[in-house]
Parts: sequence; structure tokens; C-alpha cells
Amino acid sequence: MPLQRSNTADKFIVDRRKPHRNSDVARAVRKTRDRLSQQAGNPDFDRELLKLHARAMTSGAVVIPLLVLAIAAAGRLAGVGNEIGLWALSTLTCYTVVAFMARRIERTEAAELNPLQARREFLVGHFLCGLGWAWFVLLGCGTCAVDQFQVVKAVVLLFAMAGTALMASSLSGALLATFAVPVALYAYLGARLWMPVEAIMAGLLVLSLPFFVYVARHINRSSLMLLSFRSEKDALIAELETAKSMSDEARRRAEDANLAKSRFLASMSHELRTPLNAILGFSEVMANEVLGPMSNPTYRDYANDVHDSGQHLLDLINEILDLSRIEAGRYQLNEEPVMLLNIVEDCCHMMELRARNKDIRVIQDFEQTLPRLFADERAVRQITLNLLSNAIKFTATGGEIRVRVGWTAGGGQYISVKDNGPGIPEDEIPVVLSAFGQGSIAIKSAEQGTGLGLPIVQGLLAMHGGEFELHSKLREGTEAIAIFPLSRVMEELPALPTAAVAARRR
Repeated sequence: MPLQRSNTADKFIVDRRKPHRNSDVARAVRKTRDRLSQQAGNPDFDRELLKLHARAMTSGAVVIPLLVLAIAAAGRLAGVGNEIGLWALSTLTCYTVVAFMARRIERTEAAELNPLQARREFLVGHFLCGLGWAWFVLLGCGTCAVDQFQVVKAVVLLFAMAGTALMASSLSGALLATFAVPVALYAYLGARLWMPVEAIMAGLLVLSLPFFVYVARHINRSSLMLLSFRSEKDALIAELETAKSMSDEARRRAEDANLAKSRFLASMSHELRTPLNAILGFSEVMANEVLGPMSNPTYRDYANDVHDSGQHLLDLINEILDLSRIEAGRYQLNEEPVMLLNIVEDCCHMMELRARNKDIRVIQDFEQTLPRLFADERAVRQITLNLLSNAIKFTATGGEIRVRVGWTAGGGQYISVKDNGPGIPEDEIPVVLSAFGQGSIAIKSAEQGTGLGLPIVQGLLAMHGGEFELHSKLREGTEAIAIFPLSRVMEELPALPTAAVAARRR
């Protein structure tokens, strides 16, 4: 029979119910990282630069044609002749072709764009426009009223170069393709005529072309930096989306796991406690020989062992349930004014028999003027009993345990249980404070325990807003301190006046 695969996410962080979302996010992350990792010549950046150039040419498509029309109108007024009209028509045709080419590339999807072909088409179009400006350089005006016609042509070329440098900066080489031939032709004509003004303007044009190329290159670098920043932003958005989907899935898995754990604990606590009641009750009846004496004393010892094992299992179940309720936030505190001294003293009396069996001396060092504490009495008793139980368990025979109750430096109250046992290595303290964690000494001595006592103490103190500190040195002993904050300490009210004092006041 084939294996049945679950439709829900189990050990994988990806949600199988949303494959399209996870795949799209992963694809976006991979694409943006590839774009960031590549240098100049990246096809994605080349496509983006071509799209920027096409957008600039379409948005500024009327700038250079308006300049051409203005020059043609001024030339007609100056008496240049019909040749300037033909020049204007041919030049406008070239710029119209470039504009249509830019509009087509702008409407094309970036993924479907061929960078090499589009770049080649743009450079050819700009070169044709440059031939139109070369024709403008060759224009003559023997009958026009302008004295310095060559100077005017140089100024017009400077304006055209400046505008082209700004608009075509996204396409490297566009400025040179457009004005290399006109500037070279103007310099050639100026050198051949060898007139001072024309020579100066030719030199100015020759020097201006590299300058505008430098400006266009810097604008191009700025565009590349802008694209890089935009790619980084896209990468961050994609990664944030991925992290969000992962956190949502992790939260859903945690909620499912918490629900499953709660159901398991609820069912197992009932299923385990029901037979344990019978085991504890019948084993106690048999050990105490309530229904009659046992002929074989070994059976009585077995009954005691069964009763002790059942009691240990019941304590383990109770500790697991307590820790689960604390972690799930379902442990309800029944807060009331309590005397910390009385609770700790009662707990010391309860553990006195266990300490006496191991010949351990329990020293009580209490401050007698402590006010009441607003806390859960059951939780405070459990904290104290857990600390005392650990101290008695790991203190050797003939040892000593000092229990202190007093004020903290911040105005709160504390419980300190210090023993002179073997201590805990410093690197094992985090292990001991974790759930089900046991140190190497506890493992070697084979002491019975679940490793839940200190985590329960931490959880109960956290619910009271307190802190737990564990100080230990190897072969010097351990001190566990449970601290209740100042907000839990209740201020004492002044005593009510007696009847005699009240009568005297009247």
C-alpha cells in the first residue's frame, strides 16, 4: 500500500498548502540576489538601463525637435535658403525614428528584451541623428545677414550636446555616436579655414565633447546606483515576505503542537491517574496488612516498593502538568496576603523528617519583622519545597542546609536555601535550569528526579514578577535564591486607636 502524505506542514517550514506563494517568494529572492551579485554587464541591469533610456527619449522627444525647428525658422529668416528646410526635415525624421524605437522598447517587457540588439538599434539611430548634425555643420550662408554664422553653429551644437548628454546618459556611447562626426567635421573645417574665431569655437567643441561624455558617464553611474538600491530594496522586501511566511507557518505549527500537547496531557493525566489510584490504594492496604497479615515478609516489601514507585510516578505527572500549565499561561494564581515566614517555616517542618534520615541539619535564619506578601500560597509552598527537596537530595550525610528569609536591597523579600553539597559546575547551570535537565552529579549519583523542579520554580516566580538566582561552586555547595519584587510587598496599616484613646481624643 502506498504511503499517505500529509497535506499539512510537519517537519518542513514551507507550507504545502501555499506552494505558489512560497515559490514566488523564493524566485524573487533568488532573482534579486543574482542581480546584486553581478557587476557591470549584468543583463538585468542592461535591460533596466535601456528601459530608462527609452523612457527619457520618449519623455523628452520634443526637446531636440523643437530646437531643430527653431534653428530652421531662424535660418529662413536669416536667408539661408531651402537647404535648411531639407536639413530640418531629415533630422526630424531621424529623431522621430529614435522616438518610435524608444516607445517600442518602453512597452516591451524587460524579460523579453534583447539588450545587445536594442543597444545596437539605439546607437544606429543616434548615429543617423549625428549625420543630420554633420549636415548642419556643412550648411553655408553666403547671403545671410549673420556675420559669425560659424560661431552660431558652434553654439547650437553646444546646446544640442548638452541636451543629448542629459537625455541619453543611460545609454553609454550615445553622445559619442551622435556628435563625434559633427564635432570632427567642424574642427576640420575650422582648421582648414584657419580663422581665429572658428578655430577657438572648434577647440571649444573638441573640449566640450569629452566633458559632456564625462557628465553623461557620471549620470549613468548614478542610474546604476539607483538600480542597485532598488534591487536591494526588492531583495529586502522579498526576504521580509519570506520571513513573514515562515513565521506565520512556524506560529501555526507551534499552535498545533501546543494544542496537541494540551490534548495529550489532558487525556494522559486522566488515563494515568485512574490506574495509579488503584495501585497506590491497594499497595498501601497490602503493605499495612489491613485485611490480614502476610505470611511472607518479602511480599510486604514488594508492596512498599510498588507504593513508592506509584507515588513517584504520580509526582512526575503532577510536575509535568504544572510545568505545562505554566508554559501555556493557564496556571491561575490565587493571590492573597500571606506571611512568607510562616510558609517557609511550615515547609522546613515538613522536610525535617527527610533531612533527619540523612543526618542533615537545617538551620533557619529568618528576619522576624517581614510584612505580608501578596502572592499565591500554594505557589510559594511549591517553590520552597522544591528548593528544600533539591538541597536535601544532593547534600551528603551529615551536611548542613541554611534557610534564610529576609529583605532584598530593592525592598522585596527573598527565600535563600544554601547547602554544602558537591555543587554544580558552572557550565552545567544552564542545563540544570532547563526542563528535564540534570547535571552530571545527579546522573552519577542516580538520584530520582525529573529535572522539572527548578524550571517550575522559575515559572512560578516569573508569574509573580520575581527572579530566580542559582549560585554554585564545585565542591563548595549551592545557593538557590527566590526573589519576590517590591510590588508584592504589602505596606502595614497603622493600628486603630483603642477605646480609651478615642475617648480621650473626644
